[in-house]
Amino acid sequence: MTITTLDGKRFAQMVIQGAENLGNNVKMVDALNVFPVPDGDTGTNMNLSISSGAKEVKNNINPHIGKVGSSLAKGLLMGARGNSGVILSQLFRGFAKSIEQKETINSAEFAKALEAGVETAYKAVMKPVEGTILTVAKDAAKRAMAVAKTEDNIVALMEEVLTEAKASLNRTPDLLPVLKEVGVVDSGGQGLVIVYEGFLAELKGEKLPSASTSGPSMSEMVNAEHHKSVAGHINTEDIEFGYCTEFMVKFEKDKTNEFPFSEEQFRLDLSAHGDSLLVIADEELVKVHIHAEYPGEVLTYGQKYGSLINLKIENMRQQHTDFLDQETTGHAAPVATMAKPKEQADFGVVAVAMGSGIAELFKSLGAGAVIEGGQTMNPSTEDIVKAIEEVNAKQVFILPNNSNIVMAAEQAASVIGPNVVVIPSKTVPQGMAALLAFNPTVSLEENSGLMKDALGNVKTGQVTYAVRDTTIDGLEIEKDDFMGIANGKIVVTAKEQLEVAKQLMSSMVTEEDEIITILQGEDASDEEVEELVSFLESQYEDVEVEVHKGNQPLYSYIFSIE
Repeated sequence: MTITTLDGKRFAQMVIQGAENLGNNVKMVDALNVFPVPDGDTGTNMNLSISSGAKEVKNNINPHIGKVGSSLAKGLLMGARGNSGVILSQLFRGFAKSIEQKETINSAEFAKALEAGVETAYKAVMKPVEGTILTVAKDAAKRAMAVAKTEDNIVALMEEVLTEAKASLNRTPDLLPVLKEVGVVDSGGQGLVIVYEGFLAELKGEKLPSASTSGPSMSEMVNAEHHKSVAGHINTEDIEFGYCTEFMVKFEKDKTNEFPFSEEQFRLDLSAHGDSLLVIADEELVKVHIHAEYPGEVLTYGQKYGSLINLKIENMRQQHTDFLDQETTGHAAPVATMAKPKEQADFGVVAVAMGSGIAELFKSLGAGAVIEGGQTMNPSTEDIVKAIEEVNAKQVFILPNNSNIVMAAEQAASVIGPNVVVIPSKTVPQGMAALLAFNPTVSLEENSGLMKDALGNVKTGQVTYAVRDTTIDGLEIEKDDFMGIANGKIVVTAKEQLEVAKQLMSSMVTEEDEIITILQGEDASDEEVEELVSFLESQYEDVEVEVHKGNQPLYSYIFSIE
């Protein structure tokens, strides 16, 4: 089959099939995560990210490939989750920027767009690591540029891109020793290869196998993530702006001639009508999410610029009442808990945490918003943006508290503006230390320095279980064994949870340490915690031991050592 020109409609179908193919292979990609911990979720994060992009593309099918690329980039930007999802969004952001003015593209332009995507993604990562999705994308784009010099057929070009992407993926263990030790290829790179497989299949007019009937569907995973509420943490009468309002304005030339559109002014004007405001615009339309008390006023304002499409208005007070009823029947804990001031504060803090007890700890330390993810769900860029808006402060700090959330947090900060700073905390103890270092009497810059310095003043230990057999860092690990992780490295493994906790503490605590804080997870009994505390007090007489019920899943213990 020969295709020498690629338009928006065909490219849209490539994106859709690429997303579907990744959705069909989520479990396989998740299984490639190097650490055998139960919350390894590269496939899930990439899947949710590209599904967000594909949804935006479906809603904006256009023969102009530049406009389809912009829709893909926009959807990926706001849906990006985890490092892999953010990198994927940056790959296609650069791709889209390269083709934004083009109605169709040829093979050389397609190759150049792939290369532009790689350049954008590398710039977005502070310390790029070879042997990852970045390398696979780079090698594939390099091959595309070489082939495009003599090949006009985009199908043949994509075949070469996919072949090189697979070869690069197979080389990733040679670049990252930990991959070779465990015997896997890079999970993010595998996810990209699967997307490219979908691209090629669409170009060739083929359909890849449907999703397996075993395991949850994409919609089920999304519903599982979002079915939780903030109901138990606020009173219905405290909801200041009662209607969750979402809509899009399709620009009309006669109206924008009379009222020239400025995204900044549009956002400023709408902010007077409510909170949780999110505005995303391009040349054709603007997308709005806002919690408003009078949604009609918001819609009337939007109509100044064009016609309203995709309207959705929900009564949050009624939802809240329904959620309270659901909570009494045993529904899960909330995704996010908010302590929103009615007046804009000088400073605000957004923290990400897993476990209702840990969320309460962060709130008690001064966090205005705590985003609580599911077991394998990192918050998206849009989730973090909404939390920043909810915290309602002039200057905001974000505490990701997980290395896989830092990039999404940084992307959210870039969407909001310069008064949002990410403190790159990679663990809950680091986040707590940073928040304790916060000083409301000093400037944004001074606080940023204080909080970042505090990250190095705490050691983090974790106890969880293995989801598969593996060998890593010289340790033989069997499925269902318990593992002790010290500052991100597995250092001990055993059959008994308490034994692992004791060995982990023995390897981490030194004479200079003064405080051990235990965050008790769902799988740690009170009796076991008492025995652990007795052990620590007998071994380290001068160390103070504190226990908090974190209620976190998957990690029976999280230790903070100072």
